[in-house]
Amino acid sequence: CQLLPSPCRWGILFSHPRDFTPVCTTELGRAAKLAPEFSKRNVKMIALSIDSVQDHLSWCKDINAYNGEQPAEKLPFPIIADKNRELAVKLGMLDPDELDKDGMPLTARVVFVFGPDKKLKLSILYPATTGRNFDEILRVVDSLQLTAYKKVATPVDWKPGDSVMVVPTLPDEEAKKLFPKGIFTKELPSGKKYLRYTPQPE
Repeated sequence: CQLLPSPCRWGILFSHPRDFTPVCTTELGRAAKLAPEFSKRNVKMIALSIDSVQDHLSWCKDINAYNGEQPAEKLPFPIIADKNRELAVKLGMLDPDELDKDGMPLTARVVFVFGPDKKLKLSILYPATTGRNFDEILRVVDSLQLTAYKKVATPVDWKPGDSVMVVPTLPDEEAKKLFPKGIFTKELPSGKKYLRYTPQPE
């Protein structure tokens, strides 16, 4: 995958069923609004659709207008024109339940997140009828980047700035050295000390 040209860059590839459709327009509008936030995190975004380049350019005007901006033929990220579905087939992005007028399957709402090592770090599949939450995708990127470089995991409903969990494989003594802000453990009926928390490391 050539999404990640620089050694420290992350990448997101996300597909959508069709241009000029209601849910997809709202999704790409939100993705465009959040593009500066993804850029701050050194994440390159790229979309994919089975429509043509000309359709993409025309649809960009609608997406920008939906966002209350000038109807330009450009978004902060490119859209791959996969008109023959070649890439969608290779990547398993087709939705067998959603067909076009010719009976061909449309692309599903897939999200792939790639790390700087060009390996897949996250895969999410939404049905065509359910719009994605790009704020959640941004939160997941924050978790992936934090946990890639620190020996922590993020608990349920974690948000940037919340406490994180020390990974189970890290011995207590080493954890105390790595996390000078301290470690606290939740007491459990089993008596096992496996819920170890620490303030989010810098």
